[in-house]
Amino acid sequence: MPALSLNLIGAGRVGSTLTRLWTATGRVRLQAVFGREQGRAEAAADLAPSNPRPPAVSRLDQLGPADLWLLTVPDQAIAPLALALAGCSGAAHAGVRPVALHCSGFLPAAALAPLAGLGWSVASAHPALSFADPQRAAAQFAGTACALEGDPQACGVARSLFEAIGGRCFDLAAADKPLYHAAAVFSSNFAPVLQALAAELWQRTGMPDELVGPLWQGFVRQVGDNLLALGPAAALTGPAARGERAVVEAETAALAALDPVLAQAYQALSILTARLASQGSVLADDGDIPC
Repeated sequence: MPALSLNLIGAGRVGSTLTRLWTATGRVRLQAVFGREQGRAEAAADLAPSNPRPPAVSRLDQLGPADLWLLTVPDQAIAPLALALAGCSGAAHAGVRPVALHCSGFLPAAALAPLAGLGWSVASAHPALSFADPQRAAAQFAGTACALEGDPQACGVARSLFEAIGGRCFDLAAADKPLYHAAAVFSSNFAPVLQALAAELWQRTGMPDELVGPLWQGFVRQVGDNLLALGPAAALTGPAARGERAVVEAETAALAALDPVLAQAYQALSILTARLASQGSVLADDGDIPC
């Protein structure tokens, strides 16, 4: 089966990682990279094992026809980019229905409606992985859950490509994408924020800098190990889990004097902690009593 020609739009960490992995399977041939920053676009183009190197372009009208179009850009740019791409002439092979994928965990495939209106097959394909570093992400990709939503043809292409690099694909309804993505934010995005916050608060107390780093790093390792070994409910510790409301209230007041937003976050997380400790789940039930 001949390799699919690919135009990559967006030369960031997600696009670079997927292009690197897909081209290595031989199922995809990178044809061109579009990016606003020339250096990043050229770096993404360098990932393709081909000679000559695919061109890195800065205008959509410089992209030729391709079988597959991968849009790995910020969420707010997807719909305008799809509209602009639909206005470019010669973007599709004659007689061949192109496939367009975006990788937003929040937006549905309908964000690519201008392309679907031209007869393209469109889908959203979100790999639930931290792409903080492309090299690490590529090494960690095997086993990654990949949420697919959109046209059957586009989803089929995405499934084949993701499974070829070790992805575990599942179908996700468009209406469920906000909850799905919020869950990923809770699991992944907030963890660095919480560790940065802990470090800053310890520094406020006068703890020496040489102790702050090892302290939060140790907690991350210990909590991670406990989560993997015991699961969330059994790994839970702390004053809210023990029902120590006076402690929670006093610490909330101390945080409020420093930053009201921190107090609100601490109070909300304490309520969720108490739920998990008392009922074994975080979502509220009918008998929920706030901490």
